[in-house]
Amino acid sequence: MKKYFTLILILCLTCAAAAGCSGRNAAPVIKADVDLTLLSSTMVYAEVYNMTTASPEDYFGKTVRMSGPYYASYYETTDQYYHYVVIEDATACCAQGLEFIWEGEHAYPDDYPEEAAMIEVSGTFGSYDELGRTYYYLSVDDLTILKK
Repeated sequence: MKKYFTLILILCLTCAAAAGCSGRNAAPVIKADVDLTLLSSTMVYAEVYNMTTASPEDYFGKTVRMSGPYYASYYETTDQYYHYVVIEDATACCAQGLEFIWEGEHAYPDDYPEEAAMIEVSGTFGSYDELGRTYYYLSVDDLTILKK
């Protein structure tokens, strides 16, 4: 039995190594302090809750990488569009969005993805105050559309 276990373990490790060397992922990987793309949906939801509610001060200045569906929301009071990556829990009963601000010259809607497109962003976690309230966001330099 031990012999078969060792054989299966070696086979699995060989397959994992081969998959990692396939060269299929030619895009550069940006190093992130907090990489939400590696977590399960339950853990992502919990981590975003920590970032925006429980202990946001622990994340200030850290690089965060995340993916999910893109949504924009217009708020009449400020006459602005706000842009979000939406995070759902494992059962998809609860969702929260983490706002991102795409640095540079990007006009909405022309330069932004379609609603509900799967995107990936990496950026620096920060906050701003607006209308007497604190909001948390990612300052991103690049946005990648994963799937329309």
